[in-house]
Parts: sequence; C-alpha cells; structure tokens
Amino acid sequence: MDFRQLSFPEAPLIKALPPGQKSREFLDYQKSSESAAISYPRGLPMAVKRAKGATVEDVDGNVYIDFFGGAGVLNVGHSNPSVIEAAQKQMSDFTHSLDVPNPARRSLVEILLSLLPGSLNRLFFGGPTGSDAVEAAMKLAKYNKKRPPMIAFEGSYHGMTSGALSLSSGLGFKEDFLPLLSEVHFVPYAYCYRCVFGRKPETCEVDCAKYLEHVLEDPHSGVGKPSAVIVEAIQGEGGSIVPHDLFIPKVKEICDKYDVLLIVDEVQAGFCRTGKMFSFEHTGVLPDIVTMSKALGGVGFPISGMAFKQELDTWPPGKHIGTFRGNVVAYAAGFAALKFMVTNKLAEHALGLGQWMISQLRDMENESTIIGEARGKGLMMGIELVHDKASKKPAPELVRQVRTFCHQKGLLIEIGGHYDHVARFLPPLILTEDLARKGLEIFADAVRKTEKSR
Repeated sequence: MDFRQLSFPEAPLIKALPPGQKSREFLDYQKSSESAAISYPRGLPMAVKRAKGATVEDVDGNVYIDFFGGAGVLNVGHSNPSVIEAAQKQMSDFTHSLDVPNPARRSLVEILLSLLPGSLNRLFFGGPTGSDAVEAAMKLAKYNKKRPPMIAFEGSYHGMTSGALSLSSGLGFKEDFLPLLSEVHFVPYAYCYRCVFGRKPETCEVDCAKYLEHVLEDPHSGVGKPSAVIVEAIQGEGGSIVPHDLFIPKVKEICDKYDVLLIVDEVQAGFCRTGKMFSFEHTGVLPDIVTMSKALGGVGFPISGMAFKQELDTWPPGKHIGTFRGNVVAYAAGFAALKFMVTNKLAEHALGLGQWMISQLRDMENESTIIGEARGKGLMMGIELVHDKASKKPAPELVRQVRTFCHQKGLLIEIGGHYDHVARFLPPLILTEDLARKGLEIFADAVRKTEKSR
C-alpha cells in the first residue's frame, strides 16, 4: 500500500499560530468545566477537529505532522480505513458481550496466537487500559507463585491504577498517593547514558542485571523472594531507553534461576512499534507473561489483554473479572489492525524508516550542544536534552521550549524521561519518509532556536 494516501496531502500547514482562536475557546471551556488533572493540552494547546494517517487537523485549520501517535496507540494511523470499516460493521451487529464468545473475539484470538511465540498460548482480555492488563498480570503471577513481592525497574511506567502505579517508578505520579502496594522493589534498568554503576557500553558487564541477582540471592538484601519481575524490553515513559543487548537475556536467565516469573510489558512498545511485532523479540527471550493494550485497539478503541504460558492458567473462573473485559468493537478493530500490520509489513517499514530517522537524529546530536543522546529502535525514539554534554545535567525547560517551537511549526511531539527532559517520538507507523523528513527538519530548527535562546 502507498501510505501517502492515508494522511492529509498538505502537512504541515499553519494558518493560525497555535493555539488559534477556536482552539482557545475549547481550551477555556475545558479549563472551566473539567478536572485540573488534565495534562496533554497544557503542553500541546489545541483542539482537534479530525485526523488522518500521520497527520492531525485542529479546529483552526492547522494541519500537523504527528510524531506523538496518541502515546503509541495509533500504530496503523488515525482513521485507518480498514479498521474503521471493521468497527462500523461490528457496531451495526452488537457491541457488548462480557466474555461470552463471538466471531470478532475469536478472530482476534486466532491472529494474536499466530503472531505470538507458540508457548504463549493463553490469552486473557481485561479492562480497557494497559493498567488493567498489568493488574491482571500481577494477580496471575501472585496466584501461581503464592508470593506477594514484585520487582520492577527504575524508569518504569506500567499504569495509573494502584497496583500498576506501585510498579511505576516515577515519584511525580505516585508520591501524593502513598502508600500503595507493599513489597514492590526497584532495581536499576540498563540506562547506559546514565549508568548508575559508571560503566560505558563498550566495557559494560551488565552490572544492572547482576544487581538484580544480588537482590534475589542475598538473604540480607531486604527483598523477599518475588513472584515476578516486570520489565519493558524498551522503556517508554522513562525516556525511550533501549537497553544493552545483554540486559533482558540476563534478566530472564536470573528469573529462571530463582524461579521468578518474567512479565514483559508490551503496552507501548508492542505491535510493530520497534520493528518487530513485539519488542521482546529483539532480545531472543521468551517471557512468561506479556501485557498488551494501546495499539491492540486499532485506532484507539479501548482494550487490553495478556498472553501467558498454559501452565500458569491455574486460576478458577471469576478470579479476575470486569464488566468491560473486551469491547466487541475493539475486537473487530484489533483484528483488522493486526491484519493490516501483517499485510503491509508494518514492522519492516518501522524498522527501516526508524533506522534512517535515528541516523539523522545522531547527526543532529553531533552538531548540537544540547542533545546529549539520540536513541531508539524502529519508530520509538528519544532525544535527551542536557545543559551541557560534559555534566549531562538534564534540561527539562529546554525540551519544553523545543516542544512549543515544534507545535507552532506543525509538528506534534511529547516529553518523557526521568527528569521530563527527553523529546519522544511515537509516530503512527504508516509515516512516510517525506513526512518524516519534514518533521525532522522542524525538530532540528526547534533545537537550534532553543540553543540560541539560552
């Protein structure tokens, strides 16, 4: 398929400096009537009218190149025709059936099982968000191992419900709501740019993974034997961090040695985002449990699920329930999206285009005084901004300026990282090279303007 036909033909197009008058009216109404907890419009002040492919139009007629992709939801693009057609057909039949079997559900199960490694041959659909998948995975692990503790990683993000938030490391998300679940412990991730052990990638001995083994082996580590370790094969909100190649395999080896389950969170990195159907496939590791959501719903229909090994399917009926255990429209949309991904070789496209984009970003890194590191895999990228390359002091105020400059010129990006100092790219995977080039030009110009404004 020619992906060019999926997006608006004229992008970027700025008719009124964002936010335009119509957008401001929507934003003012939202501020007066909705919760103060709303966050995304603060960084990207706009009101959306419509979206297509890798482009978004606001109510003022501005058309943006989308490097945000609904935080990793829109892998097949906004308003993908194949997915919309499948969803509309399902809506005309019926939309809700709890977990009673139906053709749409079976189709999604069949295609998922065909894409997952053979031993991950049990599926469970939970509530509508990635957090729900993580909650279910925690319960499944604890039910099987009969041990309350769990281990997660620094830089992790697994969701905002109490259990998933307990496994997320960011204090900004959780410190006002403590205590959460007890017996959740954190160990260092393979964040090579800021290695807590002072190593360099070329001399790395994966001390971060060895520290996990220390925690599990030493009876005075203060950590009880966990039911599971949960990890992102590529960290998302933590700053699009691609770990050392040896890290995930070593974590799995340690988990197996100490009879601990390995949960891999694929909520953001899954479904072709990193150049493989699932990001753990880059590692050669087979997890015990995999959590899924976001792009599983096709174009934003709410759904989550987990895949796991058959021997873990020990819990009785009703042990984990919920009214919205899979929206039937989301089943239909998810099947259509996965079929589109396979038919159009979206993983290969994401990998190839991502490699080109990363090479361009690394050229920017070499020329810039404020880009500390450009990194990524496939179309999941992070650009870490610092005050200077020697100290690596995080520069959150600079990345906010870059985001604003990008928005005003017609490019949507988001921010993440330990200090909210990383510009993050999660574009729809049907992004064309032309839109990618235009977006990178805007981003490079925004970085240069930010450098000059210091």
